[in-house]
Amino acid sequence: MKNSIYLLFALAIMFSACVPLAQYKQLEEDKLAQDAGYEQLRNENYSLDVTNTELKSRIMVLDKQIKRLDDDLLNVQRNYNRIEDKYKKTNELYQNLLKIQTELASGTDRESSRILKELQALQQSLMEKEDRLVRLESSLNQKRRNLEQLQEEFGAQNSRLMELESVLSHKDSIMNGLRAKVAQALYAFESDELSVELKNGKVYISLEEKLLFGSGSYSVAAKGEDALKKLAGVLELNPDIQILIEGHTDNVPINSTSNYMIDNWDLSVKRATSIVRILLDNSSIDPKRLTAAGRGEFLPVADNAISEGKQKNRRTEIILTPRLDELFNLIGN
Repeated sequence: MKNSIYLLFALAIMFSACVPLAQYKQLEEDKLAQDAGYEQLRNENYSLDVTNTELKSRIMVLDKQIKRLDDDLLNVQRNYNRIEDKYKKTNELYQNLLKIQTELASGTDRESSRILKELQALQQSLMEKEDRLVRLESSLNQKRRNLEQLQEEFGAQNSRLMELESVLSHKDSIMNGLRAKVAQALYAFESDELSVELKNGKVYISLEEKLLFGSGSYSVAAKGEDALKKLAGVLELNPDIQILIEGHTDNVPINSTSNYMIDNWDLSVKRATSIVRILLDNSSIDPKRLTAAGRGEFLPVADNAISEGKQKNRRTEIILTPRLDELFNLIGN
């Protein structure tokens, strides 16, 4: 954190120059397109987090449904056992009555008629209980099928979640490794000149103005060029990483008659493109991976009312973002 503060402190020395007004509108349109691309990356990262949360919530709901079905299944089984016991007892009674009927076959017609009615009533009760038993068995089978289906759905959801978590974990591992490689490549530079940190799944390399540029200039100093060459050697070995270079200034207007620049926004863009050219000239990095953006004075990290805050705001940030094609394809499928 201390290093980041020093870095932002030094970056505040960065921007003040000017270009013809004829180019200002085009620069504004380029800036909007670049901001849209950056905002899209942030939205995509947020969408992944929302998807991960929704899947976990769905699994919790399925767990509760399975628990309820298990409880229902247990109750049905208990009812089934009770009815089966009653069925056995009723059947025994029926058999006893048949025996009694046989024994009383020689008795009076009235007694025989009474016994016959009892037998018929018992037989009717037995049939009703058999029907009820059949219905309970059918219900039990249906609940078993529902439970199996829920278990399959749960397994599929859990497998999908594990795949997403695996891809996210792999992405984080790659970015952690990249941060370590960048920090190792730039270890020779002071902490008040640059810093490297991992934030929101991206690697942020913050370069102070005093390392790269003179006041109001977009020509890279020799020491800054040395740092960028070392960084280029790491970036060309990681072809799946997208590279965004953002220039930032304080709110002090530049001299509009110098270096063909209009304002701080123009200066921040020219500084970003100067860095892009050094990275391309000193490596085999595919230009499609690079984006140059100027933020001007409109994304400060400190108070421009004090000199220390201005120094922190004059900075250049190189933001490294992993390609998320694998994760998007997994979600799409």
